[in-house]
Amino acid sequence: MKIHDISVSISPTMPTYPGDPTVTIDPVLRIAKGDAANVSRLSFGNHTGTHVDPPAHFIPGGKPIDQLDLNALYGPARVVDLTRVASAVTARDLARAKLPTRATRILLKTRNSSLWERAGFQKDFVALAWDAAQWIVARGIQLVGVDYLSVEAFGAPEPRAHRILLGAGVVIVEGLNLHDIAPGNYTLACLPLKIKHGDGAPARAILIKVRPP
Repeated sequence: MKIHDISVSISPTMPTYPGDPTVTIDPVLRIAKGDAANVSRLSFGNHTGTHVDPPAHFIPGGKPIDQLDLNALYGPARVVDLTRVASAVTARDLARAKLPTRATRILLKTRNSSLWERAGFQKDFVALAWDAAQWIVARGIQLVGVDYLSVEAFGAPEPRAHRILLGAGVVIVEGLNLHDIAPGNYTLACLPLKIKHGDGAPARAILIKVRPP
């Protein structure tokens, strides 16, 4: 069994979405200063790095993060190779990927995964077109993951992709790093922090690949 960590490390130097809180990690107690333990104070937005968007993020009255069905966040997942897509993943791109009929969780690997190596927020990331969001909903997919900080194109006039997905109860995982992950089938485990009434939460996401005996 091989475990792949597809999360992004939280640090003060990581990119954050424009307008969101930046990351601050302050030491409060330090053994080197005579304290009994090391303790730090963390400050950052709940949509920092690898995180989960529940319906409450964009849908009035939608389920918050602490009420999500965890069955959607654990189970078989398909990593889809879309690295040739230039700007936005469309329904046509997903149809060409020939996903299994019963696919319920898809992680979209694009050129975004290389953007994590650059300093600062990159506005030209690959987003999800609204027709791709409709395609996902129509096929009963429970979860979609993307490898940068939003499924929505930067500067979009309205959050249409978010509203289509979240309005249908599709869980969105943003901020994955799929750079070293080969396309194929895995088991996904993605558990967000349990924030009461939260409109989102950071998560640790892993993929498990079972090797043949």
